Amino acid sequence: MRTTTHRQSGLSQIGEQALALLKARYLAKDSAGRIAETPEGMFRRVAEAIAWIERIYGATARDAGRLANAFYRMMIRDVFLPNSPTLMNAGRVKALLSACCVLPVSDSIRGIFEALLNAALVHKAGTGTGFDFSNPRPAGDRIRSSGGTTPGPLAFIDVFAQATHAMAQGGLRQGANMAVMRVDHPDIIGFIRAKTTFGRWHNFNLSVAVLDEFMEALKRNPYQIHLVFNPRTRKRYPLAKEDGTFWTVGEVSELMVSSAYDSGEPGRIFIDAINRANPTPHIGRIEATNPCGEQPLLPYETCNLGSINLIKFVKLAADRAWFDFRSFARAIRLAVRFLDNVIDLNSYPIPEIKRITKGNRKIGLGVMGVADTLYTLGLPYDSDAALGFVDRVMTCLQTASHKASRDLAVRRGVFPNWKGSIWEQRGMPMRNACVTCIAPTGSISILAGCSAGIEPCFSLVFVRNILNGRRLLEVNSVFEAVARTRGFYSRGLMAEIAERGSIQHMSSIPDDVRRVFVTALDISPLWHVKMMAAFQRHCDGAVSKTVNLRKDATPEDVKAVFVAAYDLGCKGITVYRDGSRSNQPMDHAEGVSAIVKGHDCSCSECAIE
Repeated sequence: MRTTTHRQSGLSQIGEQALALLKARYLAKDSAGRIAETPEGMFRRVAEAIAWIERIYGATARDAGRLANAFYRMMIRDVFLPNSPTLMNAGRVKALLSACCVLPVSDSIRGIFEALLNAALVHKAGTGTGFDFSNPRPAGDRIRSSGGTTPGPLAFIDVFAQATHAMAQGGLRQGANMAVMRVDHPDIIGFIRAKTTFGRWHNFNLSVAVLDEFMEALKRNPYQIHLVFNPRTRKRYPLAKEDGTFWTVGEVSELMVSSAYDSGEPGRIFIDAINRANPTPHIGRIEATNPCGEQPLLPYETCNLGSINLIKFVKLAADRAWFDFRSFARAIRLAVRFLDNVIDLNSYPIPEIKRITKGNRKIGLGVMGVADTLYTLGLPYDSDAALGFVDRVMTCLQTASHKASRDLAVRRGVFPNWKGSIWEQRGMPMRNACVTCIAPTGSISILAGCSAGIEPCFSLVFVRNILNGRRLLEVNSVFEAVARTRGFYSRGLMAEIAERGSIQHMSSIPDDVRRVFVTALDISPLWHVKMMAAFQRHCDGAVSKTVNLRKDATPEDVKAVFVAAYDLGCKGITVYRDGSRSNQPMDHAEGVSAIVKGHDCSCSECAIE
């Protein structure tokens, strides 16, 4: 099935959603708060700042200028976009340009509040933070110096959440957080249950660090007593319930399932799988990830993320659409160079962050626009053909990005911690310890006018809730183009899709179109996991993906997703059941059909105030 591609001319046809987001968060403002640059000016500012770094490696001003033009063209045409802090701050102020940072939380008052101060400094730059709260001793444990007892890590997460909220109230962009706790921490039950209390830790995502030992025990004997580990005494013991009996591994797992079913959290990260892929095990063990889970990081480590828009490489012939892998590989090489330069342009708020970030030089290059690309190529998301295409895309991404990093290593040197790394063991000089990961691209996919990350579309017509309560109507432009070309487009049809959320039972739409244009809730949970695993197979870091479940899904569906993710080699997994939160970012709101029917503009994007 031949379709048209997505926003081929880039920002010359910028949509209302992207423009609203740019004005609210990205474009520079003067002292009076007025917009002081155009979108084109923003990309020129960023491109010139990133290309200037070439001068420290011996490039001439002319060469740096040429590279700046190449970076600019790549961004202005929506081919590649870096993470939001780079777009916001590069060339404007000395700030941390990375998307994420993991900060250690030790088992002491000084260490805990040092982490809180460091988080404030990182959030000030608009960067997200991840924390492992497994190191503080459990609630009620003894404090030798005072003779009292500790409030435990959950109480300190309350403090971190309040501090993050206070900073946002003070006019700063609210930073996203990830809280991780090992499944064998004595306070794990309270951590799992935390999000069932509405509003608690609303600025934190939660993930349980699940061990291989736990997953294998769950398969072998779910009635086995669950043992926990006190980080102060270094002793293991059975986890007791309030009635004096003990938790089994099966009961702990079921509690994770029921909480995720009710609230979407906690997710699971498979921490042993993450550490098996740790490129620098001689430097330390990975304990946490960034807020969306796609980049496992060492304590104090940051990562610069960027994503390539796959839809830009779909070419149209007379009767078919095909993917241009050669052009894709060229864009990959340029994007790797861009992201490596960001590391040198970065301004680091504390010396520990600078030391480990420059020591490992991790970058995270990924993709976005996957759903739109599959639609355009006529490949259903839940099909073997789509999995095969993804395998080719990720093989190209991994191969080309690793070659680009090796080429940079020849010219600029390997990353300082290369000796002792997995890359030294393989005899491969690399500029970056980690090169690829798959981010969710929530904001930058709006700017690029494409579907987010590797997710299937939530719906072909839906309302997106963003920007302090503003509601934006979105119609998938690939579907709209097909509907117009095939002659079945009408406002009434768009209204019906907005209310239904799916076209699968709409006989007015041709069968072949319905098969290709599947959306998140049309796809079975296990197919979501299969697609995630396909991306993970050729990826240095991890993959950010949410398995979206229908309202009528069961806890057994959630359980099956968690087990399949582990078995298929994923490094983490999150589920979300439609309607389980009152403020979900996308919905099929009542009244949308009336808005669509009354919409007079012929464009596919409009804002609902």
